[in-house]
Amino acid sequence: MQRPILYSFRRCPYAMRARSALIISGIELDHREVELRDKPAEMLAASPKGSVPVLVLHDGSVIDESWDIMLWALRTQGTHHWLGENECHVTATLPLLQENDSTFKQALDHYKYPERFPEHPQRFYREQGETFLQRLETRLAETPYLLGDTFSIADAALLPFIRQFAAVDSAWFSTASYPKLRAWLTQYTESEMFAKVMQKFPVWKPLPK
Repeated sequence: MQRPILYSFRRCPYAMRARSALIISGIELDHREVELRDKPAEMLAASPKGSVPVLVLHDGSVIDESWDIMLWALRTQGTHHWLGENECHVTATLPLLQENDSTFKQALDHYKYPERFPEHPQRFYREQGETFLQRLETRLAETPYLLGDTFSIADAALLPFIRQFAAVDSAWFSTASYPKLRAWLTQYTESEMFAKVMQKFPVWKPLPK
């Protein structure tokens, strides 16, 4: 049986969340690292929207949303603790996912590239993102992970974005009033799973015809 094909870009947080679920589930696949400035025709044929991640299954069907890839991976290899009992963690994650992928992601993009959005100073956009950071800090003050005592799909889905936000001004983040968030992020970035998620691959090129 042909293995699934994953089109990915190493630093993309959406691709990172998808890779984390594929890795923890032990899914064997063909990894195709792409240059976003030079997207391969094969990827665009599978998913014309042109963004990563894109997962092409052995039967030719395509999953091109990172959350859907996570769910497919975790469900394919049987019930996984990331999903929780009766997939309770999936339901609990959805409100966090919605906020992360909409208002927080917009604030993150503005904060990371303030020159593209000169209507406000960079600090304005950082403070917009901090609304979400504070919400996560409050959760993590109560439990080690977002949904309780164990790492779940919620942590895997959000951590790549928090990592990106923290990296914009690491000096500021290192002293900001988010100690639990910092500890949560540090534990993730120093983990074996993160090392696997961030494994480097050469840019994929199709074989000449």
